[in-house]
Amino acid sequence: MNDHEVHEECMRLLRDGLPVPAPDAFEEGRDFLPLGLDMDGDVAVVTFLYQWAGDASGFIEGWTFHRRDGEWRELGGAGGSAPAEPLARRSSGEMGRHLLKYGSGRTVRNSNRLLPWGAKWVNEARLRASAEVARVRVGNRILDVPGHGHVVVVWAARRGPVVEALAADGSVLDAMDLDRPAVPARPQA
Repeated sequence: MNDHEVHEECMRLLRDGLPVPAPDAFEEGRDFLPLGLDMDGDVAVVTFLYQWAGDASGFIEGWTFHRRDGEWRELGGAGGSAPAEPLARRSSGEMGRHLLKYGSGRTVRNSNRLLPWGAKWVNEARLRASAEVARVRVGNRILDVPGHGHVVVVWAARRGPVVEALAADGSVLDAMDLDRPAVPARPQA
């Protein structure tokens, strides 16, 4: 996938949203799969899973955007290795908790400023939700968890949000402060 294809696919997803249900297999002739999308006001993030021939896991990349003058403008991206069997959903017992953060990124959104201080940032975190998690709450936003369990969260505030993993009945299964390093879940008694 070249940069033009990435940009066009991101613009389509920002305009139309992720397909429901989310794709869980690669289309013929495409080496990428949209994994997640989140928007918070004038910032957004889109994630993709890339897979090359002979590579069982692949690479996950997130692209951040800022809406200015009514148009989404690409800020940049960050990525890393995908977990083993990236499209297989795991239980909380296998994962060790209900939410795992496996990647993050940060891009500056006002790079055209004259002085080096005063930078404003767009942050993103890539999370994997266990099979028991139906939705994720980020402040006032509720994000449905796709069948593959990957969720991406974007924010522009200085402090990272607290993300809550919700069961199908709305009960809170787990919480993660994106400003703090992830710690293992407490063993259940």
